[in-house]
Amino acid sequence: MAIMGASGAGKTTLLNVLTNRNLRLLNVEGQVLVNGQSVGESIIRLSAYVQQDDLFIETLTVREHLIFQACLRMDKHLNYDERMKRVEEVMQELSLTKCADTIIGAAGVIKGISGGEAKRLAFAAELLTKPALMFCDEPTSGLDSFISRSLVSVLRDMARGGRTIICTIHQPSSDVFELFDDLLLMAEGRVAYRGKASMALDFFSRVGLKCPINYNPADFYVQNLAIAPGRENESREKVAAIVSQFAREDVEIEKSDSLSYSEPMPHIRETSRYKASWISQFRTVFWRSVLNLRRDVVLLKVRLIQAVAMGLLIGLIFLQQDMDQKGVMNINGALFLLLVNVSFNNMYTVINAFTVEEPIFLREHWNGMYRADVYFLSKTIAEAPLLMFMTSILVSIVYWLAGFRPDFTAFLITLAIFNLAAHAAASFGYMISCISTGLNVAPSIASPFILPFVIFGGFYLNVDSVPKYFVWLKYISMFYYGNEALLINQWAPVTNLTCSSESCMPDGKAVLSNFHFNEEHLLRNISIIGVLLVVFRTLAFLGLLIKSAKRT
Repeated sequence: MAIMGASGAGKTTLLNVLTNRNLRLLNVEGQVLVNGQSVGESIIRLSAYVQQDDLFIETLTVREHLIFQACLRMDKHLNYDERMKRVEEVMQELSLTKCADTIIGAAGVIKGISGGEAKRLAFAAELLTKPALMFCDEPTSGLDSFISRSLVSVLRDMARGGRTIICTIHQPSSDVFELFDDLLLMAEGRVAYRGKASMALDFFSRVGLKCPINYNPADFYVQNLAIAPGRENESREKVAAIVSQFAREDVEIEKSDSLSYSEPMPHIRETSRYKASWISQFRTVFWRSVLNLRRDVVLLKVRLIQAVAMGLLIGLIFLQQDMDQKGVMNINGALFLLLVNVSFNNMYTVINAFTVEEPIFLREHWNGMYRADVYFLSKTIAEAPLLMFMTSILVSIVYWLAGFRPDFTAFLITLAIFNLAAHAAASFGYMISCISTGLNVAPSIASPFILPFVIFGGFYLNVDSVPKYFVWLKYISMFYYGNEALLINQWAPVTNLTCSSESCMPDGKAVLSNFHFNEEHLLRNISIIGVLLVVFRTLAFLGLLIKSAKRT
């Protein structure tokens, strides 16, 4: 069945209501019946919905995308071999075998499959579960006439095979339009015609509207149901006449041929939203996250070059500092500079981690593929080793070039502190990403949020001298605890520093005292950074959870 109408007629809204999806801003009343049975949210499990915009992880291949879908959407009692067999069947059915191992890609970013292949891939993912009922929102949007006809021909063949397929379609060619069996015409949210597509011209003739010879019937219907600018009253009167005529005629519809299952309707019962277990969801989403990271070779190279270059730059600027008063000042500056650099690098690396994939996550989550906590854990755990690796390279280069305390245990402790601070900063970035509403919002609000933490890090400002109503910022600053921990590790064991003037710090304890730091607070500071990491990450997850709960 084709659902047609002018822009704003309510076609997509109707599909969203029927499929119980994308209902954030809608107030829906009544119920949806399939073969006389109320379905509610069960329609998500009983049907497939191919939406207008195709959303993919562009670094995956066609086969990998379908494997991901098969692992999360197919019956949990099926084994891996049965799922893979179904993947091959679907690729064969939709002529995707030749591009099975081709990267999906993204227009203007990564070269991949064609637009027609991408649309067929979207259908292939929905066909994995062999749905008897399929909804499609403008499947030919953005495709040329040849590919559009080929795609609709595939849909017709699937319908001939026993599936019920309902499509919204905008301005189809006459060749494409003639492939549909049934037609639903809409105007301003009302039904103007519902019945056999071949009978629609006769109906319009009875209303006094005759389609010109050699004119595309689809264009004729839409033009007569559109509200023409400058002729709104006249257009609405014509639409009202068409709607009234259809209501009076009570056009006969053979329900058994149009909108019923070819097989008996399965018993509808409320079960878990998810086909896969928690562990299966985690394993599959984690696999995709790792693949996505590994395939972004350019970004990996850039991040590695950045870590090495920044390490060399800072290390050479602070090259081999002496254990004297100037060296104390320079080493303290190098440690804090490195702490800020590592934190900002990791925060901005993940600042859009969730906003970039948000449309994909929301669609897959609302389709019952996986839980929000599965996605959050999979993504953050997959990225953790890379953050740790890049941080360790940067810190290692600076540590030995700058001449920090030449003790391997001290080096390992420094490495641990920096990595913990890096992950706390990344957690802060995740939090900003999860509460932001767009790609440009997250980077814009990150700096104002984190700058006070840097100021109260104990290096630029004596925090004991600021007004009392600002002092609390010290206690939630990862930079303060990181700075104190690093200086304790660097200076606590140092017993002799060369003095060159009357103003002298003779040993490491004097250096710590100058900052009002306590050498016994090393473990406390490390623990508090860990607590901040957990707090930021928990807030990030809550932000994601709130977004994922806004479907209805």
